[in-house]
Amino acid sequence: MADEIMTIREVASYLKLAEKSLYRYALEGKVPGFRVGAAWRFRKSDIDAWISKNIAEQRKAG
Repeated sequence: MADEIMTIREVASYLKLAEKSLYRYALEGKVPGFRVGAAWRFRKSDIDAWISKNIAEQRKAG
């Protein structure tokens, strides 16, 4: 399901990051996400696109 909505815990696990780091990245706007009340949520399709974009930028730079 491409438009699956994921929690901080799920995305942190998916990206192999600490939840605390992901929360900070989300607050800084470095990772695409949105808030529902006080909780952060992420669309899996947005995270996958963000990963692809970062990989492409790293290939161009390196």
